[in-house]
Amino acid sequence: MEHDLIRESARAGRVVLWEESARDGAQAKTLMSADFRVRLAVEQGRMFGADGPRHVVFAAGFPAVCGEEYEAVRRVAAEAEGAVSVAAVCRGRAADVRQAVASVRGSAHARVMVVVPASEAMARVMTRQSARTALESATELVKQARDVDASVAVDLCFADAARADHALMAAQAGELTAAGASTVVLADTVGRQLPTEASEMFTAVAAGAGPDVVLATHLHNDLGLGLANTVEALRTGVRVVSASWLGLAERSGLPATEQLLLLLAHDPARAATLLGTDAPAWWTAPDLTALPRLARAVAEHTGHPLTVTMPVVGTGVGTISTGTPFVDPRLFQPYDHERVLGTAPHVVLTHLANARVVQAVATRLGHRLDEERARTAMAWAKARVYRTGRAVVEDEAFAAYLDGLQSDGSREAAK
Repeated sequence: MEHDLIRESARAGRVVLWEESARDGAQAKTLMSADFRVRLAVEQGRMFGADGPRHVVFAAGFPAVCGEEYEAVRRVAAEAEGAVSVAAVCRGRAADVRQAVASVRGSAHARVMVVVPASEAMARVMTRQSARTALESATELVKQARDVDASVAVDLCFADAARADHALMAAQAGELTAAGASTVVLADTVGRQLPTEASEMFTAVAAGAGPDVVLATHLHNDLGLGLANTVEALRTGVRVVSASWLGLAERSGLPATEQLLLLLAHDPARAATLLGTDAPAWWTAPDLTALPRLARAVAEHTGHPLTVTMPVVGTGVGTISTGTPFVDPRLFQPYDHERVLGTAPHVVLTHLANARVVQAVATRLGHRLDEERARTAMAWAKARVYRTGRAVVEDEAFAAYLDGLQSDGSREAAK
């Protein structure tokens, strides 16, 4: 098999991001064009410089969906080669595995992820077999994939691992790795786990599977705990973690790529504490200033808007609207947005503004207000907010008001 950069990175303690916005993101009722998938994969890989293929597995799609999806995956494999490691995802069926391998073969560091059920309930629905039988049959799928093209790495995803038997998963993970599997992904498919349960699962499976097995996460966010559960997995030693831009994935989504990367890269000392090791988390640390730009691109392409309260890339990040934060902005932020993300502070005029905030917004719009005029403008702004029912006074409206205020002042001075 071709040199497996992802397995090598994980075993060296480096963090690998398994990017799901193009694949699992489709189940959030979004669709990325082939062109955009290529663009996103390349730009996401460039965040890590030449080490993009070591730090990013880009799940390009699910080739079995239709011919157009197969071609989209094929294009990402061909055109994002060298920027990331490209993966195709498929069901645990021999024909699907062959198709997935064909969609990425020929691309450097190509991979396929085969999804097999791990819990009894999921096995009955997906395969009409027991969980043990379904997991044991995956060994043959790994061998078949390697027979088609030994240069394509094979990853296994244990669906509904959160409700599966830990000992059974550990035993099968060991057998699959011995058969040539690269990583074994434990999926909380329905997002039901609590952080303590995620920690227990990854700890138990790792202990039973043995040191050769590389585990990975795929933890959904249905209870709002996807990121917290992923952090717990990292604390147990897992280094391959699934995420998606803006959290886009089935139902309530996955941990957001931008949040996970910021958490693990903006403060190396705190990240080391979280990871429980002084070993570096990255071959090349990600350029976090790319996060806002790529998040905006994903939002525009998918039609999923950035919201005010969205962490890291939301429209509220770096904004100031009240007096105390205006006096000491850094006191009210967990990290330096401008230094880390390149997001400059932005003063916004709302009904919570004091005179200083009003003066700052006026200065940004090219006007200088003395204290009396600032108080007059403040009263106007507050009245407008309650009259319109909109918390933010648009720059255009405030600029027009200030122009009128300036004209009134000029007429008064001329009398």
